[in-house]
Amino acid sequence: MLKLFRYLKPYWIFALLAPLFMLIEVIMDLMQPKFLEKIIDEGIQRGDISYITRTGLIMVLIALIGMVGGVGSTVFSSIASRNFGFDLRNDLFRKVQAFSFKNIDKFKPATLITRLTNDVVQIQELVMMLLRIVVRAPLLCIGGIIMAVMINARLAAILLFAIPFLIAIFYIMVKKSLPLFSAVQSKIDRVNAVMRENLLGVRVVKAFVRHEHEKTRFFNANEELMDISLKAFGLIVFTMPLFMLIMNFSIVAVIWFGGLQVKAGTMQVGEIMAFINYMTQILFSLIMVGNIFLFITRASASAKRINEVLETDIDIKDKADADRSPIVYGKVEFRNVTFYYDENDSEPAIEDVSFVANPGETVAIIGTTGAGKSTLVSLIPRLYDATKGDVLIDGKNVKDLDLKVLRESIGIVLQESLLFTGTVKENISWGKEDASIEEIVEAAKAAQAHDFIMGFPDGYDTVISERGVNLSGGQKQRLSIARAILKRPKILILDDCTSAVDMATEKKIQMALRKYMKGTTTFVIAQRISTVKDADKILVMDSGKIVASGTHDELLRTCSIYQEIYNSQFGEGEAQDA
Repeated sequence: MLKLFRYLKPYWIFALLAPLFMLIEVIMDLMQPKFLEKIIDEGIQRGDISYITRTGLIMVLIALIGMVGGVGSTVFSSIASRNFGFDLRNDLFRKVQAFSFKNIDKFKPATLITRLTNDVVQIQELVMMLLRIVVRAPLLCIGGIIMAVMINARLAAILLFAIPFLIAIFYIMVKKSLPLFSAVQSKIDRVNAVMRENLLGVRVVKAFVRHEHEKTRFFNANEELMDISLKAFGLIVFTMPLFMLIMNFSIVAVIWFGGLQVKAGTMQVGEIMAFINYMTQILFSLIMVGNIFLFITRASASAKRINEVLETDIDIKDKADADRSPIVYGKVEFRNVTFYYDENDSEPAIEDVSFVANPGETVAIIGTTGAGKSTLVSLIPRLYDATKGDVLIDGKNVKDLDLKVLRESIGIVLQESLLFTGTVKENISWGKEDASIEEIVEAAKAAQAHDFIMGFPDGYDTVISERGVNLSGGQKQRLSIARAILKRPKILILDDCTSAVDMATEKKIQMALRKYMKGTTTFVIAQRISTVKDADKILVMDSGKIVASGTHDELLRTCSIYQEIYNSQFGEGEAQDA
């Protein structure tokens, strides 16, 4: 947890002022019982109204000064803790943005969301508490003990019995609560995951009438969270009455033994009242310390989860001497490439793949589901890194290239067409923010998106809902294509991105892209033969290997897998004619 406190450094002035103002409040609080003692022993017993009035006004002034200290401490600790949380959350987000796909696969989106929100809030609140209560509680406790001993050292011996009991309770509470609060955060992850899946798949849920199933899933996840929360916070519910019992016994003991001393004439009533006030301050400050330890226990679980993200080694990053020269031609070469998603996997996702895509060529990749087509092209922009072998662009290993330069030279349309909240124009220009409206329209026309965009009431200023839920699958795919081609990359990857488009529109997109993206090396992953048959080269994949390559006509004659796919779509008669 201490590693995270470096985020307080820029706000050290506020972090310093908060405890200083709290010190003022503590001093004022410690002064009040002494004046109360004087009012009782000197004012009330003598019937001196003027003395009572003067001392009462002094107590009011002291209370006001204490209030200023308390308010100042709250303000400065709030500024420091909120800025601390702001910077920590930004750093976490930047770290996640730098993650490779492998890193994201490790954490999962639901737990990352919890760490960026709930866990950061826990640490932020702890910082605020530390700047206020960690100063207030020890000073109030130590000051209270000193003042109590000054009033009556013999009576202060009662504290020797009360304090050890409180410390023992604190120790047991902290020891038992740490694993429970870690479990609470994990259960919050689970609730977020179920809720996220349900919201993203709400159409599927409704289509399959799975409302009750989803309600049960959420109920179970929510019940698990409730159960573990009750166990964790049950410790607080159980220990607080014990704290109060010890405090009340201590006050009764003070009144009992103090009363005996008053009767013996060795102590005055005002001193007993002051002593009880100090006793209350001491015991309440110890309870505050216990609450701090409890909160630290909970926050330490959050800190551990945050540090896991911040300390994760990003496996795909720039070398110190990364090549920042731009990609000129777009020649892509795979040399004996093998890739494992996890080093513990028994079978590779890609095995010993070699091929060359010359500048301006269209290379199509086809094969059965799970053959490794998408995984193969994800190695080009380094979404994953090859485990063995080399991926080269213009003769340079992609691992030697600057990531920003590499990815700016590659346009990619993934299988899932993801759009962002904003206008159509903003979504198309997402990869090239300085694009003119003419460039945006030209890219939309090439992607066969212009006509349906102009059919919207606001045209290119039409607002797209989150994840593009107000668009059809084909519309989202065409907008995604427009977004990828707008920057005219040297390499274009189209990963099954016309599956929701009718064949006539798909044909128009292909013809337009040949003209618009002339000179660009294009990789097309598809299930339809009609999509790939005009490619310069077709790679046929099966179980992570390239089992054949060639043109459409060549593969129809020589590759049984390609023939099988063709026959399933066009029939054996057409295959024989071809």
